[in-house]
Amino acid sequence: ALVSRYGIVIVLIALVVFFSIMSPAFLTADNIFNILRQVAIVGIVAVGMTMVLLTGGIDLSVGSIIGVAGVLAATLMLQGVHPVWASLITLAVSTLLGALNGFFINTLKIPALITTLGTMTALRGVAYLLSDGLPVFGFSDSFKVIGQGYLWIIPIPVIIMAVVFIAGYFLLEKTVYGRYIYGVGGNEEASRLSGISVQKVKYLVYTTCGALSGLAGLVLLSRVNSGQPKAGQGYEMDIITAVVLGGVSIFGGEGKINFVIIGVLIMGVLSNGMILLNINEYVQWVVKGLVLLLAVGFDRYMLSKKTAGAKASV
Repeated sequence: ALVSRYGIVIVLIALVVFFSIMSPAFLTADNIFNILRQVAIVGIVAVGMTMVLLTGGIDLSVGSIIGVAGVLAATLMLQGVHPVWASLITLAVSTLLGALNGFFINTLKIPALITTLGTMTALRGVAYLLSDGLPVFGFSDSFKVIGQGYLWIIPIPVIIMAVVFIAGYFLLEKTVYGRYIYGVGGNEEASRLSGISVQKVKYLVYTTCGALSGLAGLVLLSRVNSGQPKAGQGYEMDIITAVVLGGVSIFGGEGKINFVIIGVLIMGVLSNGMILLNINEYVQWVVKGLVLLLAVGFDRYMLSKKTAGAKASV
């Protein structure tokens, strides 16, 4: 029970020890802050993805929303819109895109996997159309502070991620909506019969996920200082892997957000460590794919064990 509960923390410690031995550059202050800055984007969206997975859904469109958000904000600023207004418009659009996923899933009853696969492809096309397939740059330097600035010695993206995690923890653990999210993921029909508006809950989680993807897009735009139409490509894979590694069941209703941050850190340490060891990019893809398979396989194993235990006690 201890291993199944804290195994993820042991994995993180083991990875840190391994990469520290293999590369002297790994455990330097600069590299630690670099890892934290890198995982901030995945971490911000992971909070939204946690809520989606807890309801038994999935959102594959998050990477494309990150791309659209970056290109849209950069284009608006180039056209003379103040960075604050450009950011607010971008967040509003991202929230609407999340709500659009909710509409297709709730109202049109299209499965979440198909819906978000469709919006992932369509929105990536939108990012390329908005930018004519080229990076958008040359906007105000003051915008750099979100992705490159520091508060004392802490990078601002890390502070944004921490605030998002605290808000996510509060929503899931301390509010009635949090209980509804777990309820819908645990047993949708029972939740409906007990008077919970399942549609409202699903709209809430997909809209939140869209908004947080937009926020992550703004942080990434600020960090790289240009709106790239391919920004966020493949991020959905890292985000889902981090959340599942954090113990959130892909089948819904199970998992705690406080372990998701460990999953996010594992993905960051793994990526950073492999880069420092000059491991081929294609090998990195293989490793990340295997990590996701192992995480889901373990989740499935724990679920079947729990089901068998419940049957035995009856």
